[in-house]
Amino acid sequence: MTTPEPTQQKIYQVSELNQKARMLLESEFLNVWISGEISNLVKATSGHWYFSLKDNKAQIKGAMFRGNNRNVRAQVENGTQVLVRGRLSLYEPRGDYQLIVELMEPAGEGLLKQEFEALKNNLLQMGLFDQSSKQAIPVEPKRVGLVTSPTGAAVHDILTVLQRRSPQTEVIIYPTMVQGKQAADNIMWAINTANVRKEVDVLIVGRGGGSLEDLWCFNDEGLAHTIFNSAIPIISAVGHEVDVSISDFVADLRAPTPSAAAEIVSTDNSELVTKVRNLHSRLIRAYAHQHQANKNQQNQLKRSLALLHPSYQLQLAQQKNDELQIALHRAMTQTLKNAKQREHLCRERLNGLSPKHELTAAKQRMAYASSSLPKLMQSIIANNNRKFVSMAEKLNIVSPLATLTRGYSITTNEQGNVISDSKQVKKGEVVNIRLANGELNAKITDR
Repeated sequence: MTTPEPTQQKIYQVSELNQKARMLLESEFLNVWISGEISNLVKATSGHWYFSLKDNKAQIKGAMFRGNNRNVRAQVENGTQVLVRGRLSLYEPRGDYQLIVELMEPAGEGLLKQEFEALKNNLLQMGLFDQSSKQAIPVEPKRVGLVTSPTGAAVHDILTVLQRRSPQTEVIIYPTMVQGKQAADNIMWAINTANVRKEVDVLIVGRGGGSLEDLWCFNDEGLAHTIFNSAIPIISAVGHEVDVSISDFVADLRAPTPSAAAEIVSTDNSELVTKVRNLHSRLIRAYAHQHQANKNQQNQLKRSLALLHPSYQLQLAQQKNDELQIALHRAMTQTLKNAKQREHLCRERLNGLSPKHELTAAKQRMAYASSSLPKLMQSIIANNNRKFVSMAEKLNIVSPLATLTRGYSITTNEQGNVISDSKQVKKGEVVNIRLANGELNAKITDR
């Protein structure tokens, strides 16, 4: 076997090789989770941490820079079991293979969080978090169910809030464990019991604050399905506001604390008083608006009625009656005038005839004419009277006086002018009211 000459292969500089190795490591191992024990920990004055992660067989160097380690909540020292996430790299000046750590958690809590994320993603894919499946929380439930420990701080906080805000709300407690291996089964049993009894309008499921391990029973997959399948709306109130559990995602509503859940299902009595006052104000405004609308409609009707008022019709009839009387007077005057003219002509013709017989005949004709004239006048007058009576009867049919007999009246001022508009009179003025039988004098007190 022959060994190739150096000139036949790529010859690396040390720095070049370390650089290539670093790039290969960082490109292949970008997101690595490692569990191990901290050793050789050095916290530099720059704020960076340098350490080794080891198990019983091997170790790897690690570095966690100040921008990442400031978010570590746990106390880190030599011997601490941790779960870290980071990327593999190589420190080129020394060729040291190392892990650049971006996240560090205590080993137990870190594993639980990994398990939490895995269960969360699984349930998300199954549709247990869909908003379309959420039930509406009753606005003013009459009876509230509590699935929690009967001796814990959560039940005390909930009862205190309900007693203060809505003492009329009934509470039924379904006692259960809220910590430990049997807690998830206990909580599922309590929720199923409430669904069988159907005695509450909404359920509050939760407990007070604690560590991730203390709250772990609320991250149970079986409990998640039980909450999802509950026919009763469920509010999840687990721990403090910063605590998040699987039950928070599955429940119909998440409350940051048990006390907040109690406020959600209760209505402050002061709010009810404010609501009643607002409704009263709205009622008063609606009544005033309707009253004004009715008043406007009444005024409109008055204006329309004025165009058909009996006084207007009476004025028309009176004018027509006056015209008929004038025409009758003219006819009678003209008839008398004509008669006198004929008499005058007769006298002139008589004077023009000198013979006696003509005179006698004329006298006879004159006598006859004289005797016939009153009858003719009486006949003419009688005929005109009949016409007048006929016209008066026709006029009476449309006369406003007939209208007065049906309950209407005619109001005139002191000058005798008919009043058809309230603006024609002033307060304190005396008016005459003509009725079907008699007249009344009235003094205007308001208009």
